[in-house]
Amino acid sequence: MQFLIVSGMSGAGKSKALDCLEDLGFYCVDNMPEDLIPQFAQLCMATKSKFEKVALVTDIRSGLTFDGLFMALDSLEKMECDYAIVFVECSKETLVKRYKETRRKHPLTKDGTELLAAVEREQKLLEPIRNRANYIIDTTNLSTGKLRGELVNLFAGEQRDHAMTVNVISFGFKYGLPMDADLVFDVRMLPNPYYIAELKRRTGLEKPVRDFVFSYQQTLDFMEKLEDLMSFSLPLYVEEGKTNLVIAIGCTGGHHRSVAVAKELGDHIARLGFVTTVGHRDISRE
Repeated sequence: MQFLIVSGMSGAGKSKALDCLEDLGFYCVDNMPEDLIPQFAQLCMATKSKFEKVALVTDIRSGLTFDGLFMALDSLEKMECDYAIVFVECSKETLVKRYKETRRKHPLTKDGTELLAAVEREQKLLEPIRNRANYIIDTTNLSTGKLRGELVNLFAGEQRDHAMTVNVISFGFKYGLPMDADLVFDVRMLPNPYYIAELKRRTGLEKPVRDFVFSYQQTLDFMEKLEDLMSFSLPLYVEEGKTNLVIAIGCTGGHHRSVAVAKELGDHIARLGFVTTVGHRDISRE
């Protein structure tokens, strides 16, 4: 069982980190009191098939005391529960700016303490858990996507490529560009089966059309370069923290060339290990 304890500075991004971990298949619990951690871990270990990956947040909001937390960690070790601590932090200046922008109250300002003093006090209070952390993530200069990328690199393991779904769609330019497309490739420069009588009413999913489109060297050269681009760029999108990528392949009517190329590209991306779907738009309108 993978058991993560997420802690850190208020406003540094613990909730965002928990959302990302949930996307990676973790069962997540926010704001757990430290004295409940051993019981929770015991429950998870008893039902491993359901709770193989678990992440919880414990921090200053629950009245965190390090004597209590460290006792909980000792209990986990006695239970032979293999855990890791992820500590999320950022600079004091960034934290103050974030609280000013969101107009939320810092947990330690409830007694009238000024914001900067509350941040500095929390830093000192959390130093013992920071010192025991297995991973320290500084979000000062990280976007949400970059934070997700960090967590993917740390915890996705062999499922790293599955952290992003790639949707390959074909479309016809005469119907307009797909609104959800991240990348658009125009294949109208490839030989067009539309002008071959026996192929006109067929689609790019059918072997005669596919064979016609790929019988030309320019199509093979185009696919080689496009597949090389995907092999290079898709892992970079994963590192950036992207969860879904839509690649649109367009020809004039979205019936022949774009369909054949989209199917070929989707097969290549699936071979790279990514969760891949291939869709076809406007075919029925031809």
